[in-house]
Amino acid sequence: MAGRRRVSGASVVALCLLLVSLVACGGGPVTDTARAEVQSLLDRRARAVLAHDPAAYARTGTRAGYDNLRAVPLADWSYRLTALDRTGDTATAHADLRYRVEGYDRSPVTTTRTLRLSRDASDRWHVDSDRPAKKSGQQLWDQGVVRTAHGERSLVMGVGRSPSELRDYAELADRAVPAVSDAWGPSWPRHVVILVPESLQDMGGLLNSPASSYRGIAAVTTGETGSGARSPADRIIVNPDAFGLLGDSGRQVVLTHETTHVATRAHTTAATPLWLSEGFADWVGYRSGERTPPEAAPELAYAVGRGDLPTALPDDKDFGFSGDADRLARAYESGWLACRLIADRWGEDRLGEFYRTVAAHKTREGAVENAMRTVLGTTLDAFTTQWRDYLRSELG
Repeated sequence: MAGRRRVSGASVVALCLLLVSLVACGGGPVTDTARAEVQSLLDRRARAVLAHDPAAYARTGTRAGYDNLRAVPLADWSYRLTALDRTGDTATAHADLRYRVEGYDRSPVTTTRTLRLSRDASDRWHVDSDRPAKKSGQQLWDQGVVRTAHGERSLVMGVGRSPSELRDYAELADRAVPAVSDAWGPSWPRHVVILVPESLQDMGGLLNSPASSYRGIAAVTTGETGSGARSPADRIIVNPDAFGLLGDSGRQVVLTHETTHVATRAHTTAATPLWLSEGFADWVGYRSGERTPPEAAPELAYAVGRGDLPTALPDDKDFGFSGDADRLARAYESGWLACRLIADRWGEDRLGEFYRTVAAHKTREGAVENAMRTVLGTTLDAFTTQWRDYLRSELG
């Protein structure tokens, strides 16, 4: 037959060797078992964490970090291998770590990890290191030994913090939760998780952002806005440097503000402007206090006093952590007084309805205008005029 030629036995052997990584000479695909072995290793490591078994954990590799998370009340802990880069007896594994804090997370928190591995003389894989992936934030236990304090409505986890400090945070949170429920309603989990790192730098590590972005910010809340009831619990992350400069009333306002974000998260969407989400949280924070508007909004009061009255509600960009602290303060204060105006003139229940109606709009465009019309019976232009008059009367 044209084109047909005999192939020698030596050529067959050479061809089989050339293709051995793809097809075995016997006919079936060659299976690299490393991936399955590494997943099994990670499964054993996860079981050891949940069982509080240091010996079993040590048999999977390095014990570094194990003692750091022993106090964390974990309900679930698992790894899912997503990629494996192998070079001989060493490898780099990329995995999703999924964990759930007992009593607080309805669904697992997911974060990505990079694990360095090696094989021993018995051809068994071991974990040499387990660190956050390049674009993932640290977990609190990556920063040191975690201590915990349990409140009636809160779990506080900290690194480098005394037990009494952590109990103080729990007491603040336990007062914040019922205050938020009274203002927003009971339809939220009604408990919070607070993380207290050792420093501002460590706060930045948890958020995977430059620490300088949060200088002067006492706390932030992380979470998925507009998500359903099965989303994991939000985390309130404290900047210990700024928080430590506050008095007792200021600390309570901050924790109540951040707890409000936890409560309203499911009703905060892309349609919600920051002046409303931040202003509402400040309104709840100041609601039961005795601070007057000039005391609570000093930067805006100073601006109004010198005749620099804002012409419009603050834009989202005004809330950026750009380093202009005065501009940021005026944005927060403006949003707070806009929400306070709605509560004063239309009632507190109507303010909550306004918030939910804005969030339910399909797009940002027209969301506030629609809620102004349907909930408050006014227009954005008319409301802005009333708000400017309100600033003059309250701050002038």
